[in-house]
Amino acid sequence: MIYPEFLSDHAKVGICAPSAGVGHKIESFENSLKVLRAQGWKVWETEHVRVDDLRGGSARERAAELMSLFSLDAVDAVFSAAGGDFLSEILPYIDWQLLAEHPKWLMGASDPTGILYPLTTICDIATLYGSNGGSFDATVPAPGGGTKLPEYLENMLRILKGDIPVQETGAMHLGADIFQLEDGPLIYSQPTIYQASCGSLECRGRCIGGCIDVLKDLIGTEYDQTREFVRRYAEDGIIWYFDNFSLSSAVLYRTFLQMRYAGWITPETTRAVLIGRTLFEREESDMSYEDAVRMAFPDLPVIWEMDIGHTVPHFSMINGAILNVEWDGKKARLQFELK
Repeated sequence: MIYPEFLSDHAKVGICAPSAGVGHKIESFENSLKVLRAQGWKVWETEHVRVDDLRGGSARERAAELMSLFSLDAVDAVFSAAGGDFLSEILPYIDWQLLAEHPKWLMGASDPTGILYPLTTICDIATLYGSNGGSFDATVPAPGGGTKLPEYLENMLRILKGDIPVQETGAMHLGADIFQLEDGPLIYSQPTIYQASCGSLECRGRCIGGCIDVLKDLIGTEYDQTREFVRRYAEDGIIWYFDNFSLSSAVLYRTFLQMRYAGWITPETTRAVLIGRTLFEREESDMSYEDAVRMAFPDLPVIWEMDIGHTVPHFSMINGAILNVEWDGKKARLQFELK
């Protein structure tokens, strides 16, 4: 596994829009950039980042701007501006050899799974899942008054600098749709309770995953080299993580089955499956989300309702890295190793 160089105090980060532009949320995007610049980093935006559209330019334009940031020696890391719905349109225009020859940290969340996942599984380059370039505008109340950056965002900044933190289950989480909140600090009001098929778990394996709404569209395409990736790292074992944005319980179940049929998730290679809280829940066919998980993985250790994905707080995940998971029945502890 190739681990790109971490960011120094004077690094330059490139932000592009492989999915949607940020024209509808310029103020919050500017607040996010202030946080990035406060790290000492310079920010380089590509032309279509601030487009106010579901697409940050045409598919060819978005692919070209992404590749331009990889090819520029002056750019040290590449951040996706935002999520969206149509990143997969750019995949036919990606020069995978160019990306492989210029390894840099690529960071994104949600729809950018569509480029993070193949970059790791095809090119063996580790990628970062959990935050976009426009994600760093969030705040939480600070002790003594005022606000501060949430710990989950501080963790991503630490990882980008090469300081890999131990991440643990938060006591509370945001019990609301983060996209619909008014300006102001995040208030964690909902107790965090994970569900699991095992009373406790301690395992180690190579971490891979992302937003399952996006991953399901890669299965069986030319950008799906998952079976080769799984075989390559079979000795390490695989720990899968999934962020479910809005798949219904029945579609989630069928997607897990398809992944198993396609050779992604196998009892021989899978050490554990970690699933985040679903942001927009829709249960159908008289199937609960618990039913979907237990029916899909009767033979594997699974933890779900985790701090992964679109709900906050959430873990920062390193695709391709070795992940050590400890679960005592109440809390989980995640520690990455760059091996």
